[in-house]
Amino acid sequence: MATDNNNVHASPLQGIRVLDFSRVLAGPWCAMVLGDFGADVIKIEQPGRGDDTRDWGLRVGVTETTYFNSVNRNKRSICLDLQTAEGQRIARELVKESDVVVHNFKLGGAEKLGLGYEALSEINPKLVYCAISGYDRTGPEAGRPGYDLVVQGETGLMAMNGEAHQPPLKFGVAAVDLFTGMYSAQAILAALYERTSTGRGRRIEMALFDCGLMITAYYGLEALLMEHDPPRYGNAHPSIVPYGVFDAADGPIVITVGNNAQFARFCEAIGRPDLASDERFKTNLGRSSHRDALLPEIRGELARRRRADLLAAIGDAGIPCGEVLGLHEALTSERATSGGVVTKQAHPVAGHVDVLAPPYRFDGARLPVRAAPPVLGSHTEAVLGELLGMSAEEVAKLKADKVA
Repeated sequence: MATDNNNVHASPLQGIRVLDFSRVLAGPWCAMVLGDFGADVIKIEQPGRGDDTRDWGLRVGVTETTYFNSVNRNKRSICLDLQTAEGQRIARELVKESDVVVHNFKLGGAEKLGLGYEALSEINPKLVYCAISGYDRTGPEAGRPGYDLVVQGETGLMAMNGEAHQPPLKFGVAAVDLFTGMYSAQAILAALYERTSTGRGRRIEMALFDCGLMITAYYGLEALLMEHDPPRYGNAHPSIVPYGVFDAADGPIVITVGNNAQFARFCEAIGRPDLASDERFKTNLGRSSHRDALLPEIRGELARRRRADLLAAIGDAGIPCGEVLGLHEALTSERATSGGVVTKQAHPVAGHVDVLAPPYRFDGARLPVRAAPPVLGSHTEAVLGELLGMSAEEVAKLKADKVA
């Protein structure tokens, strides 16, 4: 249905149109992934206010922020008041011209607006419909709102994060929201693929709580096997030693010794071959059991050497290692800039804005930022004219009536 104006880069989802009714992070992240793949993503926002995240983070221009910009590249923004009958009618007309709907309305909210799955699939049987919520929509907590920090606490993620002597610690970013967005995009892609043979769409329901439990991964399975929480090791690994963050004389480094042969080479590189010959440390199981004896010896050696010298020696020994950089250092590093991870996009007020590029490479080329995060409502006239045939005068009246 949609078209991609960028003819240089082939877009895997060219021809797919997505209506993004979601707000904040999980839903918008999901829709952005689809936009990165070339889908025409139309973000539906409340007139005058827009997505809540337009007021979070640091201000960019007039209607955008760093938070909003992190999750809304490759989208078009239109304003539509879904609390009005006319706004709901226009939304349903847009659904007829679309392939995917993403929303995170509270329980019953979509149905109240006439945007529930049954109503929309009746007017567009090919529609892939993804509803994101905090909890199972068929369970006793279906009506609870979903917030990343709350779910991090309820899924045990905070309990497994941080140092053993610290209280529970949240992740630095909203990890549950981000993973839920990615899982949702995967489900939508699967449904779109299935549609090529069935001709029909699907109803997809994703819950933050479910996705939060999924990312406990091996820690979660260890807790079930032991029938209690695994110990927390902070930046160290629960079962591989030495593996983690260590302080050199002039700054922290990461060292990951994955097997016994690597450990022997690592000990040579730091001038302590005696550690490799110690019976307690010859195997990883032994090193893990005797980490309290081994790690102080290693830390003492590393603390006497400069970071660059250590990385050179350990790297030459074939041990994966690296610097611990600050966030700004990482984003402005040669590794990031030469790889095209950070882009500058034109902005009507700020002149330009930094926008992270999609991480996907197809046929050796990174998928592009086709459009910077949109100014609130900047595509209302274009989208309603293009898809519904509305004239500029008709759109102007909608704006005057505060419908758009």
